Amino acid sequence: MYQSDSIVIIPTYNEKENIEKIIRAIFALEKSFHILVIDDGSPDGTAAIVRGLMATEFDGRLFIVERSGKLGLGTAYIAGFKWALEHQYDYIFEMDADFSHDPNDLPRLYAACHDEGYDVAIGSRYVSGVNVVNWPIGRVLMSYFASKYVRMVTGFNVHDTTAGFKCYKRRVLQTIELDKIRFKGYAFQIEMKYTAYKIGFKIKEVSVIFVNRREGVSKMSGGIFGEAFFGVMKLRWDGWTRKYPKPIDN
Repeated sequence: MYQSDSIVIIPTYNEKENIEKIIRAIFALEKSFHILVIDDGSPDGTAAIVRGLMATEFDGRLFIVERSGKLGLGTAYIAGFKWALEHQYDYIFEMDADFSHDPNDLPRLYAACHDEGYDVAIGSRYVSGVNVVNWPIGRVLMSYFASKYVRMVTGFNVHDTTAGFKCYKRRVLQTIELDKIRFKGYAFQIEMKYTAYKIGFKIKEVSVIFVNRREGVSKMSGGIFGEAFFGVMKLRWDGWTRKYPKPIDN
């Protein structure tokens, strides 16, 4: 059994081109991480690849939760968070399967929480300029100004509010009422960060370079951005009216 205080949650849907490569890249790091794949019924056999690796090389440090269909990014992460809490991990990461998030940045996010005392570490594309490679300019602008919009509406001082590359300390996910998180797409990422901020957790943005996927198909859609646009207004209203829980101390 390989011991680790950290688990990387990777949601998948049709990622057979990437999943084995990303798993091997994470396990090749000097810092030991475990991996939990949340697969939403990928018809391309993604889950079978993961199960094969679990049964051969990576038993005891690679895990999978298989769901019956595409139930949304947010619900995938909520399922992963609950699994990670039940299995007593202290540092819980979010990461994409497609190498848009560099596995070599995982130890930097870990250090921000483990060594520097932050509760949430965000792999940020925008904290030091615009660090995005191979995205169409329209998508860069949409993402960049979406984060600007969130900051303007909510007063939330995070540069990359839609980032999906993060590390949470265990107590953050214990405190946030996960079943009350409403959004499923990009707004999920905003809602989780904003809720952590409103509760009073310490957040650090760690500058990373985001690289557009090289293989597989993007899951982005206009509906995801629409949810985020209108969801931000709702979050701001919640910020005025909602009673947030007190932080849990481990």
